[in-house]
Amino acid sequence: MKKIFLFLIMASALSCGKKVSQENTSTTTATPKESQKEGVVGGDSDSHGCKASAGYTWSTLKKECIRVFENSTKLNHAEDGKTYSTVSYVIFDGNKAELFLDTQKESIILERKSEGDSWVNGDWQLIPWKGYVLKKGEKILYTGE
Repeated sequence: MKKIFLFLIMASALSCGKKVSQENTSTTTATPKESQKEGVVGGDSDSHGCKASAGYTWSTLKKECIRVFENSTKLNHAEDGKTYSTVSYVIFDGNKAELFLDTQKESIILERKSEGDSWVNGDWQLIPWKGYVLKKGEKILYTGE
């Protein structure tokens, strides 16, 4: 009797295991294209080869993929009564500065004539004052340290 009982338990366990494995294979059947889309990790390279999922962005100034949140100056939105969940960054190289703004798709290159001057590009102006102040026209948009 014990042998029969043990045999029934083992047989039912094996049949349940088969059903589970059959269900798993039937629900995960995907076309080759779907498998490639889901299975490619880090497949988000931009036209320069920078992987956004790893935090990399193309820097026109440095001519390489960089992580703007490393070795850069953080710029916060100027106090305008709104709450923001994003920040912007600026990197420096000699007399040039590159802005990575959360409101712009492309970075903006600014230049200054000599040390102590502001970096300028059209109506954009980055002023070294109590950290940095970024203006567009007469409006202060960002401040940073």
